[in-house]
Amino acid sequence: MSFDFIKDKDKTIHFIGIGGISMSGLAQILLTRGFNVSGSDMKASPVTDKLASIGAKIYIGQSENNITNDIDLVIYTAAISKDNPEYVKALSLNIPIMSRAELLGRIMKGHKYNVAVSGTHGKTTTTSIISHICLAANLDPTILVGGQLDAINGNVRSSNSQYFITEACEYKGSFLKFFPYIGVILNIDADHLDYYKDIDDIQNAFIKFAKLIPKDGYLVCYAEDKRMDKVISESNCNVITYGIDKGNVTCKNVHFNEKACASFDVCKDGNELMHVQLNIPGKHNILNALASICASLCLNVSSENIVKGIANFKGIHRRFELKGVKSGVTVIDDYAHHPTEIKATLSAANNYPHKRIFCVFQPHTYSRTLNLFDEFTKAFDNIDELILADIYAAREKDTGVVSSNSLGDKIRERNVKCSNFHSFEDIVSYLNENLENGDLLLTIGAGDVFKVGEMYLK
Repeated sequence: MSFDFIKDKDKTIHFIGIGGISMSGLAQILLTRGFNVSGSDMKASPVTDKLASIGAKIYIGQSENNITNDIDLVIYTAAISKDNPEYVKALSLNIPIMSRAELLGRIMKGHKYNVAVSGTHGKTTTTSIISHICLAANLDPTILVGGQLDAINGNVRSSNSQYFITEACEYKGSFLKFFPYIGVILNIDADHLDYYKDIDDIQNAFIKFAKLIPKDGYLVCYAEDKRMDKVISESNCNVITYGIDKGNVTCKNVHFNEKACASFDVCKDGNELMHVQLNIPGKHNILNALASICASLCLNVSSENIVKGIANFKGIHRRFELKGVKSGVTVIDDYAHHPTEIKATLSAANNYPHKRIFCVFQPHTYSRTLNLFDEFTKAFDNIDELILADIYAAREKDTGVVSSNSLGDKIRERNVKCSNFHSFEDIVSYLNENLENGDLLLTIGAGDVFKVGEMYLK
C-alpha cells in the first residue's frame, strides 16, 4: 500500500467490524485526517452512531454488496473469518486488504515518539495513565485506548504531533506489526492459548516485540516478573525497569486511603523523585502507575506534570468503575477476565468499604475458560458469594467441552458459595432478594455482564 496514512486524502477505506473498540478508533483517526471511511458491523451501537455522525458510511450487517469498486483498502480484525462475505468480495475485486494491527502500525510510522503498552494485564489502565500525563504536559498526543476515557470523550484522540500512545495486544502477534519508540511490557502471563502453544511461546512473542524498539528507544518492563530477564537480555535498546522493591524505578512509604487508593513516594536509582496520589484502587495499580512514570520519564516529562497527570486520572470505564448505589448496595463493574486480573480486582474490593462482597462473573470465551480452568476455580476464594453467568462466546462456538455449570461445580467443591444462572433477569431477581444495605456488588468479565449491574440499579 503506497499512500501515506498521515497526509494522503480522498482515499476510501472500509472496515469489516467497524464497531469494535480498536477498529472504531482507527476509523475515527482516519476520518479526522481526511480519508473517506465506510464500515460494517453486525448491529448498530452508540459507537457506529458516533462514526456516522462524523462522516463514516455505516452498514448494519455484513454483505458482499457493501464492498464497491471505489474502495481503496479493506481493513479486517483477527476475529473476521476468511469466509466473511466482505473479505471474499474484496479479494475477488483485487482490493488491497490489511489487518487492523498492520494499519495501526502504518499509522504509527508517521509519528516519532510511539508509546506501545503491552502485557497480559493492565494495558488499558496504563495507556490511560500515560495519556493523562502527556495531556498534562501539553504534548498533544494521538491516543488509542481499549476503553472509554472521559478525558478524551471516548477511546481515541487524533493529532498531528510526534506523540502516539496506544495499547499493544499480543493476541495473534498483533503487536509485532507496530513501531514502538517506547515499548512497555507490564507482565507476561498465560493467555490466548487458543493461539499460543504455551507460556514459552508467549514469552518469545514479547521478546520479538522488544526487538522492534530502535537502539535509541526504550524498553520499560516489570523487574519482578521472572520472564523479563530473557526479554531484557535479548533487547537492543535502552532499558528501564520498575517494581515495588526491585528495579530502576521503585516506590516507598505506601499508604492506602479509605477507598483503597494508594499514595507513595517514587524513587529512581534510590533517589526520591516525587510523591503521587492515585485515584484508582488496588495494589496492582501502583505497578501500572510506576510503568506509566517510567514511560513518561523516557519522554522527558517533568515530575510536576507526572504528578498532575496521575492526580487527574480517575479511572476508565469498566475498570473498577463505580456504577451507582441502590438501597445502600454499591455496584462496581470491572473488565477482569483472566484469573490473575480477577484476583487483583477482588483484592482491591476487599480493601473497599463493604459488609459482604457479591460477585457476578461472566467467563469470556470457551477456550480461555478451558485452558485456565483450574486457575479460575481458585480465583474467587475471598468473597462471600459468587454468581456465574453463562460463558460469553465472543468469536467462538460452543463445543460442549466446558461450561459455566462445570466451572461452578469445581468452585463449589472449594466451599465457595456459588450459584449458576442462565439469564441476566434471573441473576437480578436473585440479587434483589439477597443483597443488603452495606453490601458490595461486583460485575466482572469482558462480555456484557455490566448489564447486570445496570439492570439491578434500575
